[in-house]
Amino acid sequence: MATYFDPMSWSPMRAVDMGKRLFDQSLLEQWLAYTTAWVDPLADFGAGTVTALMPDVLMTVLSEGILSRFGGQEVSATLLGHDLHATLRVLKVRRRGAHFQTKTVLSRLHWDDYAIEQVTVTAHGVRLVPGVPTKARAQQLDLTGTVATEALVGWLDTQQRDWKLGVDASGLIRAKHRKRPISVLLEAQVRDNLLAVDIHRANWLGIRIPRMLVTAPPILLDRLPYDAHIVHATCEGDLVRFRVELLGITGSFDLAQIRSAIVAGTTLVIF
Repeated sequence: MATYFDPMSWSPMRAVDMGKRLFDQSLLEQWLAYTTAWVDPLADFGAGTVTALMPDVLMTVLSEGILSRFGGQEVSATLLGHDLHATLRVLKVRRRGAHFQTKTVLSRLHWDDYAIEQVTVTAHGVRLVPGVPTKARAQQLDLTGTVATEALVGWLDTQQRDWKLGVDASGLIRAKHRKRPISVLLEAQVRDNLLAVDIHRANWLGIRIPRMLVTAPPILLDRLPYDAHIVHATCEGDLVRFRVELLGITGSFDLAQIRSAIVAGTTLVIF
């Protein structure tokens, strides 16, 4: 049975009692040697050394290095042209046949200007293609997580011009037409890229009107970035729980830059 390789379950730190040498004058040199020794293979790969085991070794080194350096801390990255800031909780890798599967859990994620409470990203069919730069390809990404309803509605408010959107004290979405004297309280959910709206209350000039007079047909969400498929997105109190699938993601990275970022704790770049 295939099992996840969890870099945090094994670390050279367990074999070296660093606490006994906290006041050693050569601590800085020892620490630098320790933090760079396990990423030295990246320098060989970057120089063009390729072996049959290269993908396995590289995936192990990268996952172990990133998690041991950034686990439980905020990590900054440039991913496919987008700025990402989040706290890294989990990073696991396992081989599935000829490819890999990775699992990443991030909390307090900021993707450009969008805030997400927590997201779990499972990448299926991951393949590394040696070269300069090294390419990483995933057949499919599954994203599950939660986002604050207020944050999501705030983003939706910037995407259209007809309605002013907000969150009512009851937790329902409040929509007020920007030109007409009509406002509604509604609940929305997405299933298989189909947005369904349930109107709870409608008002015209402040006077309540029958809901049957206000129609809201389902809306198909097509042409989403990266051909995204929204399996579901449902409001639960002040949170929206979602599952999104992405197909055919390809990125590249510079091994030397990744190595430097891990050692120095700076921004990771995947382009």
